[in-house]
Amino acid sequence: MAGFFRRRPHERAGFQLYGAAVGAARDPWLYATLGVPDTLDGRFDCVGLHVYLVIRRLNAAGPPGPELAQAVFDAMFADMDINLREMGVGDMSVGKRNRAMWEAFHGRSAAYAAAWDDDAALAAAIGRNIWRGQEPPAGSAEALARLARSRGVDLAEQTLEALARGEVRFAPAEEAAR
Repeated sequence: MAGFFRRRPHERAGFQLYGAAVGAARDPWLYATLGVPDTLDGRFDCVGLHVYLVIRRLNAAGPPGPELAQAVFDAMFADMDINLREMGVGDMSVGKRNRAMWEAFHGRSAAYAAAWDDDAALAAAIGRNIWRGQEPPAGSAEALARLARSRGVDLAEQTLEALARGEVRFAPAEEAAR
């Protein structure tokens, strides 16, 4: 019976890294200055971008990086499940909605990965996904792409040992977007 309650490896670190990504994605500067939509969809997409950056960093590392990346992904979608239930989504619909968000996250992650080496392509991918077909405010997609790259560099400089402990640093958004 004791094994039933045992945590999965990296579960705690996964939730801590996910929580830090959520905190970075909630930086008010992103919404007030760059015009990231302050909606359920806008917040989901901004969190997704930051989680993508953490997972990208972890997947580029040796063990236990990929396992930590999976733990971050699992934490994100456990949180999405809880949030859907708290918003009053019925039990019968939660799985279907969570699956749709999972697919959306994977699609966005694939778009960011494909565009990573091209500044204009990355800004376009971010603009399409964050503003969902609406025109981003002038310069905002480019600033968010600079922020993503800057945070990607910062994450690469953080040790895998620290990340495995759930420790991660994100510079303030305004600083990272310069």
